[in-house]
Amino acid sequence: MKVLALVGPTAVGKTELGIALAEALGGEVISADSRQVYRYMDIGTAKPTPEQRAKVPHHMIDVVLPDQYFSAGEYARLAAKAIQDVARRGKVPIVVGGSGLYLSALFDGLFEERARNPALRQALRERAQREGPEALHLELRKVDPEAAARIHPHDLQRIVRALEVYRTTGRSISAWQKERRPPLKAQVTWVGLDMERSELYRRIDLRVEKMVERGLVDEVRTLIGMGYGPELPALRTVGYKEVFPYLEGKRGLEETIAQIKRNTHSYARRQLIWFRRDTRIKWLDAGTDEEDLLRAISALFG
Repeated sequence: MKVLALVGPTAVGKTELGIALAEALGGEVISADSRQVYRYMDIGTAKPTPEQRAKVPHHMIDVVLPDQYFSAGEYARLAAKAIQDVARRGKVPIVVGGSGLYLSALFDGLFEERARNPALRQALRERAQREGPEALHLELRKVDPEAAARIHPHDLQRIVRALEVYRTTGRSISAWQKERRPPLKAQVTWVGLDMERSELYRRIDLRVEKMVERGLVDEVRTLIGMGYGPELPALRTVGYKEVFPYLEGKRGLEETIAQIKRNTHSYARRQLIWFRRDTRIKWLDAGTDEEDLLRAISALFG
């Protein structure tokens, strides 16, 4: 089974090109966006519009409610089913998105392996030298008692790794390992879209302004009215978390917009750091003419 994966930072143009590829190759889009799975969160997540979704079938969008727990493992399970269904119907599965963890869960099945922070790892080792490995093991017992029970208090390498995963992802290594699954059996062609950083930031800023014009604030107000508040993980994300202080009268609109722009720049940088480590990805300039991009990707896909 052949699968095309189109990845890259937010606002780089993945959605539009993914639809064009689906039309050119006879495919369907499987979203790999960790927020587009939530219903009622349309503007702030830049979901494909109804018109775009009418052109090409999209999967893994509007899967759960904003207050429902949804893990990378659950994404991998459902997305794999969608991909297999698309392929079984003779269509080309085109996975489009910028959520590196979801993509890794789907294609690699090694969720915690990408959670790497060399500076944190070194700091933990230095702390162990000062305080002894037992001090780190005690911390591990608090955040991941299951891992602590199976790791010897003097096994510094495994203790540091478990703490690194927890501090980097916010979840224990035990939880990740339970969700580990075999990778999807597929021949995957990886394509990444990128552009000059200044141009990417300009596009991000423009998109944020358009989101506000389209009613982002009202979308958040509606979510609050439905009982979904700022404590939910889905709403503690860029584009939503910044609006709550505005609605509470703690911040002006211009300051809110500026904050969303800055936080989205930071998010795009994190996405690029993640994807740049993946040597499977063939990078293309998103500023290239669409027809040229379609030809290049079609050639790569074979």
